[in-house]
Amino acid sequence: MPTAVLMPALGESVDEATITQWLKTEGDAIREFEPLLEVNTDKVDTEIPSPATGVLLKILATPEQVVQAGMTLAWIGQAGDAIPGGASTPSGSAAPVKPASLPGAAIPPEPVPAPLVQPAQKITLTRRPGRDPQLGFISPVVARIASENQLDLSAITGTGKDGRITKSDVLAYLETKPTPRADPVEAPPVEAQPGEVMKLTTIRKAIAAHMVLSKHTSPHVTTVMEADMSRVVAHRAANKAAFARDGANLTYTAYFIAAIATALKAHPLVNSSWGEDGIHLHRAINIGMATALETDGLIVPVIKGADGLSLLGIARAVNDLANRARSKQLTPDEVRGGTFTITNHGTSGSLFANPIINQPQCGILGVGMLQKRVVVVSDASGDSIAIRPMVYISLTFDHRILDGASADGFLGAVKAALEGWA
Repeated sequence: MPTAVLMPALGESVDEATITQWLKTEGDAIREFEPLLEVNTDKVDTEIPSPATGVLLKILATPEQVVQAGMTLAWIGQAGDAIPGGASTPSGSAAPVKPASLPGAAIPPEPVPAPLVQPAQKITLTRRPGRDPQLGFISPVVARIASENQLDLSAITGTGKDGRITKSDVLAYLETKPTPRADPVEAPPVEAQPGEVMKLTTIRKAIAAHMVLSKHTSPHVTTVMEADMSRVVAHRAANKAAFARDGANLTYTAYFIAAIATALKAHPLVNSSWGEDGIHLHRAINIGMATALETDGLIVPVIKGADGLSLLGIARAVNDLANRARSKQLTPDEVRGGTFTITNHGTSGSLFANPIINQPQCGILGVGMLQKRVVVVSDASGDSIAIRPMVYISLTFDHRILDGASADGFLGAVKAALEGWA
C-alpha cells in the first residue's frame, strides 16, 4: 500500500510553505528519513524527509507551488503499486499553484542557485548546484551554505543516498570543524549590464508587492527625534567586557530594543494592529529586527516577550537570531508573530530614513548612524556647547491608529529611555 507524503506543520504558527525543489524524481528509489524535497517558508529552508522506504511513485506538487500543512505532496510505494485515487491528483492533494502569500514581513525567496567554492587560494565562483561529477547531487541549500562559509565540499562525508551531502552534513561540519574564510575576490558578474534588462527574481517581485501592499494599506506618517546617547555609550563601554564573559556581544541594538519594549508598555496603542472590527491591542511585546542577508534581501527574526528580558537576555537574543539569520538556520516560528519592528539603517551610514511599515503592525522604528555632533546643553549654570554622541530615531506609523501626539509620545518615551539610561 503506497504511503502519502504529507506536508508537515513546520511550526506552531506555520501552516503553509513554498516548494523550492524536489531532491528525487518519479521512479527513484528512496529510504525512510532520506531528504525528499526542500520547502521554504518566510525565507527559512527546510528539508522534508521521506516517510517510508520505496519508490517515488508520483509527485503532486511542483516547485514554487504554495502548499498547506497536511496536504499530500507525493506517493511512495513499490514499483507497480496503484496510486490511491488513480493516476490523477488524489483527494486531499496539493491545491493548484497560486502566488505565495505575504503575511507580515514574510517574503518567499527566489530559489536561485548559489555557487560552490573551489578549495584554492584564489576562489572562482563557477560551480553551480546540480549533479557534480565528483560530489554527486548538490542541492541549492547545501551549495549556498558552502559558498557563504567558503567550504570545500569534498572534505565533507555525505550521509544521504549514495553519499549525497545533505544540509545536516554541512551544518554538522561547520560545528565541528569550521573553515576560515578565504580573502574575498571579485565574482563573475551575474546581473544585467548597462543597456540590458535585469530579470526580476521571485524575491524582488515579492518585496515589491509587499512594499506596495503596505503603502496601499496604511497611511504612512513619519516623525523624527534626536537622542543623546552619552549614557548608553558610557554604559556599554563599562559593561561590554562583562557581557562578553557571559557570552554576549553587547551591541547598541540591544539598548534600542530594550528602550522600545519600555515605551511599548507605556504606550500600548503602538503595539497594535488595525482590524475592521477595531484596533487589536497585543498582549505580547514581540519585537522584530530587520536583518540584512546581503544579496538575498532581508529577514525579520522576532524577539518574543522582549519586555520580560534583561539587557543581557536581549543582547543574547540579538546575537543568536542575527547569526542564525545570516547562516540560514532560523526556524519558521522565529520570523513570525512580531508586533513591532526596528530597522537599524545607520549601519550603512544613513542618518535618518522613512521605513515602510511591516504589515499588519502599527509602526516601525528606524535608527540612524550614531554620530558625534556639536550640540547645546543646558544645566544649572546655563547653556554651553558640547560634543555628544547623537542619533536620529524615526517612527513611521499607521495614521489610522495613531495621531501625531500619540506617536510623538511613544517616540519621546524611547528617547527618554535612551537618554536616561542608568
